[in-house]
Amino acid sequence: MDLEKYTLVQNILLGLTLAAPIGPVNVEIIKRGMNSGFRQAILTGVGAMSADATYLTLIFFGLTAFLNHPTMKIILGIAGSLILIYLGAASIREGFNSTASETNHQTKRIFKSSYITGFMLAISSPMTIVWWTGIFGALVASQARPQTDLSAFLSCLSILLGCFLWVFFLAALLHWGKKFINDRMTRVISLVAGIFLTGFGIYFLLRTSWIIKM
Repeated sequence: MDLEKYTLVQNILLGLTLAAPIGPVNVEIIKRGMNSGFRQAILTGVGAMSADATYLTLIFFGLTAFLNHPTMKIILGIAGSLILIYLGAASIREGFNSTASETNHQTKRIFKSSYITGFMLAISSPMTIVWWTGIFGALVASQARPQTDLSAFLSCLSILLGCFLWVFFLAALLHWGKKFINDRMTRVISLVAGIFLTGFGIYFLLRTSWIIKM
């Protein structure tokens, strides 16, 4: 029982290390939370968690080599970079647009669904792939007695609980903080978020081009 409690706490902390660092997903959660509220921020985070669950499943059942294949890295790298650059450009445009309403912002997005946006950002992000194939992959491989049954898989899913705790905390913080932020500050946040998203996209695209040249 003590070992089970330790494993649960360890997995929750691992989930927090995955979700908390500032990256494309958190930037999008902040932007959507400021523009559309608590529900859209949560949906973006849950979408990202679904992508995490996908990678967890692939790695748990031994498909790490597939994810690390150069061709797969190139496909995901290019797709993720283009999505990030598009979302970043749209966010920058929103930041400079002082007359467009929230509804107009929603229709300009490549993905109107916050859930789909979160999923696509996470599933195509090299940061997510590195985390799951590196940290989690090493954790599973280092087990004295590797488990492959359903109970072990469900235990690993508790990592996502740490992710959800972070997403809920961030969405709640945005929900309450939004009351003290006016439209001008919201546009500044959209502008800054757009710069970060575009920067991530360009960075990942350069990394992908380096892989292609190898």
